Amino acid sequence: MANVILLNGCSSSGKTTLALKLQQILPEPYQHVALDHFRDGMPSRVRGFNSPANDPGAQGLNVVPECRDGQWVTNIEFGDYGERVLAGMRRTVATLCQSGCSVIVDDLLFKRSYLDDYIQVLDPANTWFIGVRCSLDVVEAREAQRPGRFPGTATSHFEQIHQHGLPYDLEVDTSVNSPRATAELIKERLASPPTAFTRVLQNQS
Repeated sequence: MANVILLNGCSSSGKTTLALKLQQILPEPYQHVALDHFRDGMPSRVRGFNSPANDPGAQGLNVVPECRDGQWVTNIEFGDYGERVLAGMRRTVATLCQSGCSVIVDDLLFKRSYLDDYIQVLDPANTWFIGVRCSLDVVEAREAQRPGRFPGTATSHFEQIHQHGLPYDLEVDTSVNSPRATAELIKERLASPPTAFTRVLQNQS
């Protein structure tokens, strides 16, 4: 049976490194699907920097600086086209799984509605929901070393993406454990059935 490992964590928390390590240590092949893949596939004209609402740059992914509590951060905002791409990404994961391909998803759940959509399109019996944590100072240091990253991006959504009121199947901290050790923790968790999505559906019934 094909499985899905859904990694949710802020930018620079180590999700991609963790996904690649999981691909190495898991006995069966897992396809890596990341938000970055779909973001980079958007046309440049719909990827804006502080674009106003009526500008094409606000239709896809808009990078918006904001001064918050005296500190400049960088918000990521998706327009109508961007939201359609994200919905398509979630359905791509579901299609791969239905085709017999296990998947590691590397995502940032900016909204509870994104999580609810995953719960609707994926099988809760074979989807493990993993929270990828990392201390803010480590995240900021990693972000500063990555080319093409706007300062304060991770800070802007550091807590936001974990505030959806749903317990994870497992939470890991990449500022404490190495990628290999973190991947081993997830591998161990896969030996037991997931419960996170099932609990949500049970509460809704």
